[in-house]
Amino acid sequence: MEIKKLNIIITLGFVAIIGILIAQLLWTRQAYNIEDEKFNQTVNIALLEVVEKLSGGKTSFSESPVQNISNDYYVVNINNDFHPAVLEHYLRTEFTRLQINTDYVYALYNCRSDQMMYGKYISTHQESPNTKMIKFPKHKNLVYYFSIRFPDKTTYLISSLRFWYILTFALIIILLVYVYSIYTIIQQKKFSELQRDFINNMTHEFKTPLSSILLASEALTKQELIKENPKLQTYTSIITDQGYKLNNHIEKILNIAKNDASGLSLKPQKIVLLPFIVEIVDTIKQKNENLSVQIEIDNNTSIIADEFHFTNIIYNILDNSIKYCETKPNIIISSFKDSKGLYLKFKDNGMGIPSKNITHIFDKFYRVNTKKSDEVNGFGLGLFYVKKIVQQHNWKISVENNTDEGITITLFLPS
Repeated sequence: MEIKKLNIIITLGFVAIIGILIAQLLWTRQAYNIEDEKFNQTVNIALLEVVEKLSGGKTSFSESPVQNISNDYYVVNINNDFHPAVLEHYLRTEFTRLQINTDYVYALYNCRSDQMMYGKYISTHQESPNTKMIKFPKHKNLVYYFSIRFPDKTTYLISSLRFWYILTFALIIILLVYVYSIYTIIQQKKFSELQRDFINNMTHEFKTPLSSILLASEALTKQELIKENPKLQTYTSIITDQGYKLNNHIEKILNIAKNDASGLSLKPQKIVLLPFIVEIVDTIKQKNENLSVQIEIDNNTSIIADEFHFTNIIYNILDNSIKYCETKPNIIISSFKDSKGLYLKFKDNGMGIPSKNITHIFDKFYRVNTKKSDEVNGFGLGLFYVKKIVQQHNWKISVENNTDEGITITLFLPS
């Protein structure tokens, strides 16, 4: 993925989550205000009912007797004398009826002593100690009245909106996880780019002396002295063969690095499967005389694929089957179709793969730790390359152990 596209996606995702979080905070604030207004209205209704009962149903107020002095402080005008016990009874009754389930404190004004007389702290859970005093300022215009405070009003409103706060907290967690994930992705991308640059530089540095070695070994094989000496001819042949093998490994590493950077460019074309695979098998048999390959593919079966990379897929699969076989290699290549697509199977008689390792064989630089793998040269890139090409073709690849011996690799080409 291009860095510009990645930056755009990251920015859009970040803006979207921030926008959702801001909207959630605004909704939560609005919900709190609505709940606060609802609470005030309910308290006003309850206190009006208390006034009605204390007045014996005879009220003659030109304006509402309930005044909301501050957020949690109310003053209620009565206009006649009343007993504190009766007031407390009516307060409890009305608050219970209207489900005002929070602590409150009431106080009465004593017109004889011209000061506020502390009433009582009423708790919805348990009685609080009488020493818990709360300030009640005297009202300058009223004579017979009582005051009431809700010291835990904010806590009560927040608890009634806990779903909103939990949702907001969850969104904050999601935002933090998103930021951490983006940070991790960026760090991994930097590491990947550093690794790719190192591989590119390393392989290019290897190719220069390797090219010189191959040129020198080819020139050496043409010398008359070498041609006349079978031992020297064998040694120069080993140098040349191993040089080309190393060169193929380097090319494979470069291809992987290029694929990681921008993806390999594919040139899909129609391929008739049977002659195509037969030609590859014949080429491999020239280097492996003991190889036995059975091809069970219909003559008219064809696919759409990149010829060069599809060749490499088949070559890598067959090469692995040969290298990891402790007896005479016997490979069965078959295909069949159903309504979903084409299945191309490669069944060998190799040493198989431990079940715990099967899920990792397509990982970069991964090699199964066995005695045979120590004897076989390689970097663990063959099947990684195969999977990359398969994914770019939008195919699927799977591996399973056979019931007797060896493994079966299946390529699935959807219709």
